Amino acid sequence: MSDERPTIRPVTLSRLVELTYSCEDGYKSTEELADILDVTHRRARETILEATRISLLSEEEDIDGAIYTTTSVGESFLTAIRAEDWDKASSILAVRSPHYGAFLEALDAVDNVGLDSLLEHLEETHEYSPYSFNQTGIEIVGDWAERLGSVQRNAFTGNYYLSQTTEIPRNFHFIMLDAYDDLEQTAGVNLRQRYLSIPKLREEICERIGCQRDDFDDAILALCQQNVGKLELSGAPMDTAAKDAALGIKQLELADEGPLITTSQSTQQVMSGVELYGKKYYYLAVHDRDITFEQEAH
Repeated sequence: MSDERPTIRPVTLSRLVELTYSCEDGYKSTEELADILDVTHRRARETILEATRISLLSEEEDIDGAIYTTTSVGESFLTAIRAEDWDKASSILAVRSPHYGAFLEALDAVDNVGLDSLLEHLEETHEYSPYSFNQTGIEIVGDWAERLGSVQRNAFTGNYYLSQTTEIPRNFHFIMLDAYDDLEQTAGVNLRQRYLSIPKLREEICERIGCQRDDFDDAILALCQQNVGKLELSGAPMDTAAKDAALGIKQLELADEGPLITTSQSTQQVMSGVELYGKKYYYLAVHDRDITFEQEAH
């Protein structure tokens, strides 16, 4: 049985983990794994083929046919998942999965890119490789990368970008003002907005500097507290358009019981504003551009 093919199979990250875990205590047949995962034989086979291709499982033959067990690579992958070491898990997939690795390499080469442009880049750079890419495949590996925290996707534009910045830059206040100006202009010359959506500002700035969303929240709150009277936070009604977005944020978390993981997709984090002293704010206004930013000590 060949485990190779040019495109990636539509397999979720949670399925890969569940399958690898299910084979950890010994060999399993496709039928047994279909029962464990509660999926059809065809779906189980598809997941097995992808897990085997990326070396999470190995295949043997017995008198009844093919059976599968977790490899040393699979064990390392499970160890990283159990420890919530998402960087390590992502690194293993980047080495073992040609499509996942190519996806991360492409984002390193072309920052802040939409799905169509990313697909074009991958098709050009892998024209003579045995692997091919399509929109579905990019969304699959993009899902893996988002859940593992290696990549974020602008919830308003859909642009992918690497999220590797470990600290907010010292010139954060200038970056904020520049992003604020750009977003303000999108309303039209005669419709300039004094108050701008914090969720949109968050997505724009995180994409520009590759920071985590929580780090943006900490920085914007610190900036407002350091520039009282110059920057103003404002609340919003529950149905405000500031909360609207085209895409959700994909997250990965350990299940409440047992060593397996569950995955969740939620718009709550990106839709939320920022919270200060128990009050939530969804809009930001700049009244005086002469602002400063001092990094808080960690």
